[in-house]
Amino acid sequence: MTIRLAAETKRKLERLAANTRRSKSFLAAEAVSAYVERELAIIDGVQRGLVDVEAGRVIPHDAAMAEVQAVIDTAKSGKA
Repeated sequence: MTIRLAAETKRKLERLAANTRRSKSFLAAEAVSAYVERELAIIDGVQRGLVDVEAGRVIPHDAAMAEVQAVIDTAKSGKA
């Protein structure tokens, strides 16, 4: 696999590699792995949400906001 990096990103990667005593390839592989995991988690969450919508497991926006506001109000009154 070959990737193209902006010159600034390449300089930062070189600096990071030197400071951590890791190779640029190791750091790039770690970064790609973290990115892929994060993006897949987002996609999985969206897909779970769509299943919930199709199954009717949703709350109207106004009801959800009312619950959030009640929690905020309770927290504020507890601090006063």
